[in-house]
Amino acid sequence: MEGETSGSSCVAEEDNNKPTYCVTDVPPWYLCIFLAIQHYLTAFGGMITIPLILSDGLCLQHDSLTQSRLINTIFLVSGMCTILQVTFGIRLPILQGGTFALVTPAMALLSMPEWKCPAWTQNATLVNTSSPVFIEVWQTRMRTLQGSIMVASVLQILVGFSGLIGFLMRYIGPLTIAPTVSLIGLSLYDSAGVKAGSHWGISAMTTVLIILFSQYLRLIPIPVPAYSKAKKLHVSKFYIFQIMPILLGIAVSWLVCYLLTIYDVLPSDAAQYGHLARTDVKGNVIGEASWLTFPYPGQWGIPTVSLAGVFGIMAGVICSMAESVGDYHACARLSGAPPPPKHAINRGIGIEGLGSLLAGAFGTGNGTTSFSENVAALGITKVGSRAVLLLSGIFMILMGMLGKIGAIFTTIPTPVIGGMFLIMFGVISAAGISNLQFTDMNSSRNIFVFGFSMFSALVVPNWILKNPDFLQTGIKEVDQVLSILLTTHMFVGGFLGFFLDNTIPGTKRERGLLTLDKVHLEDTLGTEVYDLPFGITSCLQSQSWVRYIPFCPWTLHRCQNKSEGISQKRGSEHSTPVVQECAL
Repeated sequence: MEGETSGSSCVAEEDNNKPTYCVTDVPPWYLCIFLAIQHYLTAFGGMITIPLILSDGLCLQHDSLTQSRLINTIFLVSGMCTILQVTFGIRLPILQGGTFALVTPAMALLSMPEWKCPAWTQNATLVNTSSPVFIEVWQTRMRTLQGSIMVASVLQILVGFSGLIGFLMRYIGPLTIAPTVSLIGLSLYDSAGVKAGSHWGISAMTTVLIILFSQYLRLIPIPVPAYSKAKKLHVSKFYIFQIMPILLGIAVSWLVCYLLTIYDVLPSDAAQYGHLARTDVKGNVIGEASWLTFPYPGQWGIPTVSLAGVFGIMAGVICSMAESVGDYHACARLSGAPPPPKHAINRGIGIEGLGSLLAGAFGTGNGTTSFSENVAALGITKVGSRAVLLLSGIFMILMGMLGKIGAIFTTIPTPVIGGMFLIMFGVISAAGISNLQFTDMNSSRNIFVFGFSMFSALVVPNWILKNPDFLQTGIKEVDQVLSILLTTHMFVGGFLGFFLDNTIPGTKRERGLLTLDKVHLEDTLGTEVYDLPFGITSCLQSQSWVRYIPFCPWTLHRCQNKSEGISQKRGSEHSTPVVQECAL
C-alpha cells in the first residue's frame, strides 16, 4: 500500500492540516471560480498599492486616468505571470504580482535631482494631463524605470535558469533576509504618513476597520445559502472577514467618505485640511476611462536605461529571489506537495525573471514576485489546487482589460489609502523580522548583526539625502550608482547583514542555515508533481544531456534520490530493486 500511495500529490499519512484539494486535484467548477476570485481579492491590496506609490515619483498625483491605466497594466501582467509560473515554473498554486522589493530602489531613482518632479506638476490647477509637455514629463521617467527593470531582470533569469540560486542561498540566510525585507516597509513611512495625514480621522477609521475584520472577526462566519447534490439547499458558513478584510475596510471607509461628500461635511476648498477625503476630488475619471483597454509592450514609448537604476533594481531583485524561495517551500507544505526539488526552484526563479522582463516591457513600473499573502490563503481555504490559480490568472487578465475597473480604484480617497498603507507596510516590516525565528536570537552575535544592519540602514540613507553633494567622485555615472545604492534602505541593511553574517564566526544552527539544509535533504520523494506539462518531461527523460540542464527534471536523478530516501527508511538492502524498477 505504501508503494501505491507514494506517488500521490498529497501526503499519505493522516493529518488534520492536509488540504481538501491537493496540487493536481481539480475542484468543482463553481468552487474554482469562487476561490480564483478570492485569490484576486487577497492580492488586491498589494497590487493597487504599488502604482499608487509610484505615481508620486512619476509626477502623476493629479492624473487619475493614467494611474488607472497603470493599475490595469499591473493586473494584466500579474495574470500572465501567474499562468506562466503555474504552468511552466514552480508548478505550485502560487500567485504572481508586483513586488515591494523594487518599489524602494525605484523611488530612490525617481528622487534623484535630475528626475525630481517639476514644481508645477504638484499643483492640480497647473496640470493639463493631455498636454504634450506633461505627458513627456512622466513618460520620460517611466521609460527610464522600464529599461532599468528589464536589464536588472536579466540577472534573475540567469540566476534561475543557470541553477545559481542554490549556490547563493548558501550565503543568504535569515540575518540577510530579515533586515532587507523589514526595511522595505520601514522605508515607506513617509509616503504612508503624507497620505494618512490628509485626514487622520478617515485614515484611522480605515485602519481600525481592517484590524477589526482581519484580527477580531476573522473566525466569525457569515451564514449564506448554498446548494449541493448531497445536501440540496442548505446554509453554509462563509468567512468573509478572513478572506477579504482589506477590501471590506476600504469599501466601508469609501462609503463614509462618499456620504460626507454629498452632504458637504468635508471641505470643498482644496486649501483646507480634509479636502482630499472627498470622493469627487479625482473628477470624472470613471466616465473618461474606456470600457476596454489593451495594455501592450512599449505603450509608454521605447524604454531607456539608467546604469544607476539598474544597480538599484538589482538589489531589489536579489531580495525578491530569496523571499520567493521561502514562499515556494511554504506553498508546497500548505498544498500537500513534497518539498520542491532544485530544478523546480530554478525554473520558478527563472520564470519570475521573465515576469519582471514582461512587467518592464509593458510598463508597470515594477517587477513580479510570489505573493506571500496568497500562500497564507492556502492554509485558510485548504485548497491547494493549481487549477484554481490558473483560473485566477485568467481572471486578473480580464480585470486588466476592463478600463473602468482601474478607474474605480483611482478614486479611493487619499486618507483611505493612507490607512491601508499603515497596515500593509507594518505587516511587511513584521514579515521580514519573522525570518529571525530560524536563528538563535539569544546569541549576542546575531543581535549585533541584525541591530547594526537595521540602524545603519536608517542612518546612512537619511544622511545622504540631506547631503546630496557629498558623493563627488568626478565620474557622474559612479556618483549616480552610489547615490541610489546608499539611499536605498534595503540595500544598505541587506549588504551589511550579508557581509557581517558571512564574516563573523558562527555555527549554522546559530545563523539559521540548518533549516535550509534540512529542506534540501527532504528533496527526495513524490516530485512528479513538479514535472513539466504536456508530456515534455516524458520526451526529455530518454536524453542523457538533460542532466546538465539545471531547470529540467531528470528521471535517473529522481530515481536515485527515491532509492536513497526509501533505503534510509527500510534499510540499504532494498535500494537496488528500486533503482532497477525506475530504470525499467
